Amino acid sequence: LLPEAMRAVRPGLAEVRVWSRRREAAETLAAAWRADAAWAAPDPSGSRPSVAVAADLDAAVREADIVSCATLATTPLVHGAWLAPGSHLDLIGSFTPAMREADAACFAQARVFVDTAEALTKDGDVLQAIAEGAFASDRLQGTLADLARGGAGRRDAAERTLFKSVGNAIEDLAAAEWVVDGQG
Repeated sequence: LLPEAMRAVRPGLAEVRVWSRRREAAETLAAAWRADAAWAAPDPSGSRPSVAVAADLDAAVREADIVSCATLATTPLVHGAWLAPGSHLDLIGSFTPAMREADAACFAQARVFVDTAEALTKDGDVLQAIAEGAFASDRLQGTLADLARGGAGRRDAAERTLFKSVGNAIEDLAAAEWVVDGQG
C-alpha cells in the first residue's frame, strides 16, 4: 500500500528506493513492486516511477523527498541530520514505547502530525523525542483527521514534516476494506 499512497499524493514520482538490513529482503520487495500491475501503470501525470534497491540508508535518506519507515526497530534507523529541507518522514512501523525508528532530531526539526493523539503517550519515537527535549506535545500540529479535513500540513516547500502512526482499529479496517474492494 505504501507505493500507491506515495503516488496518490505525489504524481510524477520518479523513483522509489527500498532499503532493508538484509539486502535480499529489499530486493524481494523491490521486485514485487516492479511486478505489481498498479505500480506499473502510469499515474495521472503519466509517470511510471522506477524502483531501486538502496545500498546505503544514510545516502538514500539524504537524497529523498519522502522517507517511509515500516519496521519493528527498537533503535533509530533514520537520523534528523540526514533529512533534507522540505522532506517528509513517515514513521508507521513502531507502535510501542520500546520501539523506535527515528532519533529525536527528526522531531526537533519538523512539523509533526500523528494518526491519533494516543501516539503522544504510547509510541517510543514520540516518547523518546519528548524525554530528550526535542519535542513537546504542545508542538503537535494535528492528527490524521485534521489532515483529512484540510488546512493542516506543509506551510512552505522547505519545511520538514513528520507523520507518526501507531495504528488503530479504524485504520486497519479501512485498509482491509480497500483491499477487499479490489483497490489494493
